[in-house]
Amino acid sequence: MFFGILGRGLKSGLQTTRTLALIIVPVYLVITILGKTPVLGLIGRLFRPLMEFLGLPGEAVMGVVLGNVLNLYAAIGAVTPLELDQKQMTVFALFLLLSHSLPIEAAVSRMAGVKAWPFVVLRLFAGFFLAAGLNFFWV
Repeated sequence: MFFGILGRGLKSGLQTTRTLALIIVPVYLVITILGKTPVLGLIGRLFRPLMEFLGLPGEAVMGVVLGNVLNLYAAIGAVTPLELDQKQMTVFALFLLLSHSLPIEAAVSRMAGVKAWPFVVLRLFAGFFLAAGLNFFWV
């Protein structure tokens, strides 16, 4: 009985690890490669004013976009190469805690009878302003 439970748990854990690795590793590699080219720097400079309001480097916008459009695992893969400090990672996490996987969650809200666009806008603004507040009040 114990070995059956252990076997099922191990199988489930390995399947979960595989699923997450299939998302995180490619995104991590793409962001790392973009970091070696002028592309990520260009994107960072373009979004620097907005991201600095949150206390994040401009390049973190890739993680925000991936987290909002795809999922949190893609966002993690995108910001890991940036080597954010504790404050920056906490601000980033708060933003995406409130606004993540928006296309999927908008579809779910529509199925529940809620208009999707106000739901998406509310979550984006809430995430942005709470993350900005955390950045401002962090001691």
